[in-house]
Amino acid sequence: MILSPRLRKFALTAHVACSVGWLGAAAAYLALAIASLTDPDAPAAHGFQLAMELTGWFVIVPLSIAALGTGLVQSLGTEWGLLRYYWILVKFALTFGAATILLLHMPAMSRASGARSEVLHSGGGLLVLLAATALSVYKPWGRIQYGRRLSLERSREIAAEIVAATISTAHTRAAA
Repeated sequence: MILSPRLRKFALTAHVACSVGWLGAAAAYLALAIASLTDPDAPAAHGFQLAMELTGWFVIVPLSIAALGTGLVQSLGTEWGLLRYYWILVKFALTFGAATILLLHMPAMSRASGARSEVLHSGGGLLVLLAATALSVYKPWGRIQYGRRLSLERSREIAAEIVAATISTAHTRAAA
């Protein structure tokens, strides 16, 4: 089912907002992880750890799930499709992988797995999110073979509709 233009714009706005929010929250998380490495003061390090845990569970995790869900709505509810373009499929795989790793990693983070580990995980996650963002902007690689076939079939349907409308109009004019 293709979304109406109004609903499509709403879904796109929700997807961009969730994705940008996830990216920003991941950058803030990385800053907190770096700060916890550089400050030897134990109370400050504990504060950074608490801020990271709250940011992770209450901002990053919900935004990652929302970005994944709104991305699926966008791909399945528009003509872009999930299996028509390589960049969409790769972006989905990156997003799904990042959200899965995040969900698997958060319990360890809550057990204070170490600031160095958090810097590596959040830095890697940020790179994955930037890669997904770049894919959305540049849209490389073209269509998947399945997508080419769907596009060709849709073009044939449109051409058949145009021919049928032309014939109908010609018959109507001839009868008048």
